[in-house]
Amino acid sequence: MAAPDRIDHLEKIFALSEDLEKRGMVPVMVGGIALVILGSQRVTKDFDFLVSLKDLPVDEMVSVFYDHGFELVTKFNKEGEVVRTVDNPRVAALKLRSDLPDSLFFFNWGTRLKVDLLLDFPLPAREIAVRSDKVKIKGHSIRVASQSDLIRLKEIAYADRKSASDAQDLEFLKRLSRKRRT
Repeated sequence: MAAPDRIDHLEKIFALSEDLEKRGMVPVMVGGIALVILGSQRVTKDFDFLVSLKDLPVDEMVSVFYDHGFELVTKFNKEGEVVRTVDNPRVAALKLRSDLPDSLFFFNWGTRLKVDLLLDFPLPAREIAVRSDKVKIKGHSIRVASQSDLIRLKEIAYADRKSASDAQDLEFLKRLSRKRRT
């Protein structure tokens, strides 16, 4: 079986983002794909959104993800691959309401797509959304965090993880920022 192409993945992410927005949530793209949209050659395996659950109740947010074939991840292996998900949206919503973490991970077993939701973490989502840019791709609009906010987020990530990829991302963003000022 051939692997789904990236355009198909983007279409699924656009549809998911549009449905979240229709219900009042303001998902802002952050992380590796946001950098790719800005021109980075970075390779990433997931889509990261910064959101505020103040905009949409947990039950509704979970319902949107499950309607799009995504399930809440409950376990990863040592390599960071998804091992277990919750296949029932009501159970997922109950689990989240009782133990709401800073981040949620949703996975679609059919497409192998993973979406990470950062819940007002590490910065307030509404603050980032105000400064975000609406980027049009393939006839769809998606919110992408501003360059300055992406730099702030990457600085926080690098300080926390000391990852080489975070350092490279930070250098790319700073180089891009310098180019735009000149």
